[in-house]
Amino acid sequence: MTMHTTKSDETIVAQVKAGDADAYATLMERYEAKLIRYVVYLIHDTVSAHDVVQDTFIKAYQNLQAFNPKYKFSSWLYRIAHNEAMNVIKKNRHITDYDIETLPEAGYDQRLEELIDNDALKAHVHECLDKLDVKYREVIQLIYFERMKYEEVSDVLHIPASTVGVWASRAKAKLKNICEQKGVKR
Repeated sequence: MTMHTTKSDETIVAQVKAGDADAYATLMERYEAKLIRYVVYLIHDTVSAHDVVQDTFIKAYQNLQAFNPKYKFSSWLYRIAHNEAMNVIKKNRHITDYDIETLPEAGYDQRLEELIDNDALKAHVHECLDKLDVKYREVIQLIYFERMKYEEVSDVLHIPASTVGVWASRAKAKLKNICEQKGVKR
């Protein structure tokens, strides 16, 4: 355990900006596993996800002087990871998503949140998540698996918080429908 582990991200960023390059390793330790999980859900390739996260940390370090401390470091870092993942998706057009728009709309069911949190059904839910359009899958990933607030998701995706809410609602309804079609029920 390093002496930096109890310090806030902002404090560590200030140290790195002041010349303590070793402090950056603490930020990498904090976010590496989370970013890999996030990127794997976006691009469906663990090896590429590790590369994307490595590139994310490099770009973040290179651009740390431009980081605006009025924003959360984690949101800024996730935004870089998002951009890098989208670049990989654009390069690899063979990664396709199921045409979710052909499914009928379904109303929101609060049991969906319970379904996502139930460990016994997580694998099935992840299979259903893979069928969502990237933008919806990303919102679900950030809100429910990364535990971000709508404002943080807004910062990461560069969309209004109200759009985050709309996409989350649509994603939950579509996810519920997909899971029901696959036979995943409470």
